[in-house]
Amino acid sequence: MVAEISLGGYLCGSINQIMKTAVGSAKNNVLALMFADFKEITKARLAISVVFSSIAGYFLGAYEIQWVQLLLLAFGGYCMVGASNAYNQVIEKDLDVLMKRTRNRPVPAGRMSANTALAIAVVLTLLGVVALYLLNPKTAMFGAISIFLYTSVYTPLKTITPLAVFVGAIPGAIPFMLGWVAATNEFGIEPGTLFMIQFFWQFPHFWALGWMLDEDYKSGGFKMLPTGKKDAATVLQIIMYTIWMMVISVIPVFGITGRLRLSIAAAVLIFVMGAVMLGFAFKLYRQRDNASARKLMLASVSYITLMQIVYVIDKFLA
Repeated sequence: MVAEISLGGYLCGSINQIMKTAVGSAKNNVLALMFADFKEITKARLAISVVFSSIAGYFLGAYEIQWVQLLLLAFGGYCMVGASNAYNQVIEKDLDVLMKRTRNRPVPAGRMSANTALAIAVVLTLLGVVALYLLNPKTAMFGAISIFLYTSVYTPLKTITPLAVFVGAIPGAIPFMLGWVAATNEFGIEPGTLFMIQFFWQFPHFWALGWMLDEDYKSGGFKMLPTGKKDAATVLQIIMYTIWMMVISVIPVFGITGRLRLSIAAAVLIFVMGAVMLGFAFKLYRQRDNASARKLMLASVSYITLMQIVYVIDKFLA
């Protein structure tokens, strides 16, 4: 009898332990799925790249690095980009269902309600504006402008006209500039130049992506390529904007952009990197296939990242 009681107690304890483990595992899985959906609704990889641009701009503008400011900029920047992406996915939920690359997003897939996504967007907007305002009001203003243009102008225009890309390039170019404004509380020739560099970069980058995803975009009714087709005229515009990007990127070497300066060595390096990207653009003109567009898109990502790193290193080595 004692043995039976002991065996029964042992079995009950084992079952309870198994149940606790199962419940704990289920909770962890739910939390992991929720975190994955949060990353998806805010487009975490894109948001982190934007934060990187902002931090690069901050290093260029700062007289001395203040880590509290950097943390506020990184947090506020992520919130603003995350909010823009969440608003976008709420607005486009019915169109996202129609495209292969977006149909598994949290809202169109039904894992998250539109109201929940909207609530996330609103909370991120408030947190982002407050964080950037603590830096200075100008930074908060530019962050708010970025959200407004992205969600209220760019997003609805995507199904109406290819000019949406021009509008979208404005909020897309703000982060590099935003870092300088966050560090200095000033807007002038220096952040204006940073804005123009990233503004012209947007076109070859996004049109290369648009070329790759043209069929999918058309399924959702989006008009992303400048001519509406994967043709020579589209690539010629890619080439033209790439050349403008190369020119603007090295203008600080001439000493006409205030405190934003560039050494001759750094300017040559950046120009060569731009020439490599231009080479991929010409390859797309010759081949006119998705593989060439993908190489150009990857080259553009490498260019913007390395260019910003060169700018920052050059400042501290000068």
